[in-house]
Formats: sequence, C-alpha cells, structure tokens
Amino acid sequence: MFGIKHIKFDSLTYVIHYKNGKIKKEGRGLSFFYFEPNSSIVAIPMGSNDLPFIFNETTDDYQTVSIQGQISYKVHEPKELSNILDFTVESNGQYKKNDIEKLNQRIINDAQTATATYIHSTKLKEAIRSGKIVEERIFTGLKNSEAVRLLGIEILGVNVLSVSATPEMTRALETETREKLQQEADHAIYDRRNFAVEQERKIKESELNTEIAVEEKQKQIAEKKMESEVLKAENRRKLREMNLDADIAIENQRKQLIEQKVANDKKQADAKGYVLETTLKPYKTMDWKVLTALGNNNDPKFNIALAFRQLADNADKIGNLNISPELMDSLLRNTNSRK
Repeated sequence: MFGIKHIKFDSLTYVIHYKNGKIKKEGRGLSFFYFEPNSSIVAIPMGSNDLPFIFNETTDDYQTVSIQGQISYKVHEPKELSNILDFTVESNGQYKKNDIEKLNQRIINDAQTATATYIHSTKLKEAIRSGKIVEERIFTGLKNSEAVRLLGIEILGVNVLSVSATPEMTRALETETREKLQQEADHAIYDRRNFAVEQERKIKESELNTEIAVEEKQKQIAEKKMESEVLKAENRRKLREMNLDADIAIENQRKQLIEQKVANDKKQADAKGYVLETTLKPYKTMDWKVLTALGNNNDPKFNIALAFRQLADNADKIGNLNISPELMDSLLRNTNSRK
C-alpha cells in the first residue's frame, strides 16, 4: 500500500538496500520493509555454484577435441560483484536481468583461455589423455585471473570429466588402437610360443644334461669297478707271490734239509766206510786163499768150486782134465734140490 513493500531473503543471499542511490542496509538473510519508488535492492547468492562447461579446441596436429567438465565457485566479495554486474531484484524477488549467465560465461571464457595454449601445443593422442593436466591448468588460470579477482569470485575446484576427439576421429583411433592391440596380442602369442619353445629347449637341455650326468656317473662307477678289479687282481698277485715266496722258502728249507740229510748220510756213510775200511784193512794184504781158509766153510761144493778155480788159474799148465758125468750130475742135483 502506498508503495511500501516487504521483502525477505534466505541466509545464503547477500542483500544490499539502496535508497536514493545510497546504501541504507546490507547483509545476509535480511528481511525489511522498503519504499519501492526510491529503493533498489541487490541480491547476490553466496552459496557455492557448480558451473558445467564444454568447449572445443584444436590440437597441434589440427584435430578438434571437446573438453567437458565442471567449475565450482562462490562469491567472495559480493559488493565488488555488484559493482560490475546487475543483480537487482523486483519486489517479488525475481532478477531484473539475468547477469548470472554473464558471470558464468566469463568464468568459462577464462577457463578456455587457460586451456587453449596447452591444447594447441599438444598432439591429439596426448591431449585426450591429459584430463588431469587440463584440470590443473584451468584451476591455476582461474586462480591467477585478474578478471575473476575483480568479480569477487573464489574458485573452489575444477573437475575435467573428459577430453574427447570427434566421433570420426574416435572411431579412427579405436581402429588404430584395435589394430595395435591385435598386434600386441599377436606379439603376445608369439612371445608365448617363443617362451614355450624356450622352455621346451631348456627341458631338453636339462634332460641331456641329466643323461650326461648319468653317463658320467656310470663312467665313474665303471672306473671304480675297474679300480676295484685291478686292486683285487693286485691283491691276488701279491697273495700268489706271498704263496710262492712261502713255497720257495719251504723248498729252500727242504733243500737245506735234504742237503743236510745228504751231508749227514754222507758223513754216516763215510763213517761206515771208515769203520769198514778200518775193519777190512788187515785183510787187504792177505791172500784170498788165506781168507777162504779163514772163512772155515765146510761145504764140499764150495771146496770143489775153489778147486775148479785153482784149475782155471793153472789152466796153462794142465794138459787134459776129465770130469765124470756122475760128479756133475751129483753137483747139479744137489743145487736144484736146494732151490
């Protein structure tokens, strides 16, 4: 009534009440009556805002990339912002102008400016993988931007959701990547086969080394057996030599025994011969006739034999000798009967 209005704002809105071009009151979450014909009310939201963005840039190899993300900010100096942009509201709380879009666009423009230099010096493949770097570039650029400072804006954070190429280039990169992955897969198959062949070679080599080791062990066993046989043969030879030495020693002892026995028998024979010679010595010079007579042999036949011997010794002196058959028969008969 009569141009007097009442208006109320929440706690996240900074309000400046101008009356006749001068600030009458200001602050957050105000509620007051005012005279509309001479009043102007500015309402600046103080809460944080999430500003999505998407813009295109060209890479060093003349390919277009699309950068999509979000910037979080809040108004830090509302009076400075009110001096640059118009946030005047009607009596119903609606803004007379939509300068919030101007604010967002200026922030996006600064973000794109901070990104452009990096993207223009980067190849496509590197650019689409540099989301984190682009994010840091935008955040640093906005923090250091004089325009953002004059707007009284505080940048809370920047999130880059994607850096992507055009659909055609994306398909081309997918094809290239697919071919590369196929080549890597083929190379992996080759490496796997090569590894299997290498392992097979190692197994064969290990088997051969095992066979060589077994042959070497068998050779050592054969050499040990041969050494053992040689040692046994040497021991047998030494044993035979010992037996031969023992036999030779026994034969030598036997020879000495025989020689000693022969010597003893010879001495005994010499002694017997000496005794016999000594015994017969007196008869050596005696005539056999005397010795025959000393024998005192009363056998008539012996005497007849002596007579015949005497006749034989003197045969040159005997002219004729007659022996009767009866005498010979008698002598022969007596001899046969004794036999």
